[in-house]
Amino acid sequence: MPHILIVEDEAAIADTLIYALQAEGFSTHWLGLAQAGLDYLQQQPVDLLILDVGLPDISGFEACKRLRRFSEVPVIFLTARDAEIDRVVGLEIGADDYVVKPFSPREVAARVKAILKRVVPRAALVAEPSGPFQLDGERVQIHYHGQLLGLTRHEFRLLQTLLAQPERVFSREQLLDGLGVAADVGYERNIDSHIKSLRAKLRAVAVDAEPIQTHRGLGYSLRLV
Repeated sequence: MPHILIVEDEAAIADTLIYALQAEGFSTHWLGLAQAGLDYLQQQPVDLLILDVGLPDISGFEACKRLRRFSEVPVIFLTARDAEIDRVVGLEIGADDYVVKPFSPREVAARVKAILKRVVPRAALVAEPSGPFQLDGERVQIHYHGQLLGLTRHEFRLLQTLLAQPERVFSREQLLDGLGVAADVGYERNIDSHIKSLRAKLRAVAVDAEPIQTHRGLGYSLRLV
């Protein structure tokens, strides 16, 4: 039974989420403060975190930054703010989805299920060699020509998606899906910046190799070189 942690200071909102999630077969735990949530996550394994942005002690954005220092658990932000910049910032710092209040609890439960379907199979991957790359999904690591790459969470997922099907051309929308990000959240243009950063890290290991190929008007592919 997947275990969901809800960090939300409004009891009425938390209650509706708990009801909707438990109706879908999830177990839940509710806390009202960000620091309590971080402490819980360091002690207890959870499958997904639902995190309010406007918490009274620490903002959800700051809590997510601290969380990413020790955990890759999927995160859905809850927020009363609908500005595109807030959605982009939330995704940049490591969230998987972004839900604006007021929302349908059933929709949130559906998003939880969709994220877990994408994340669980990836987490099961262990130490798979693919040309000069070695992917360890269990440790969330990728080695390139024997060297460990220092990847952000989104960079890891992008490269993992490309490695799954070498030579296949992925559109930006498909790469967003590999990140667990909906294509309608204003994040598509940032795929290019993540690819640029990935290329720089790969070039630092093998200066003459260009494993990530650009297909203009289509997207990107990975060539095992």
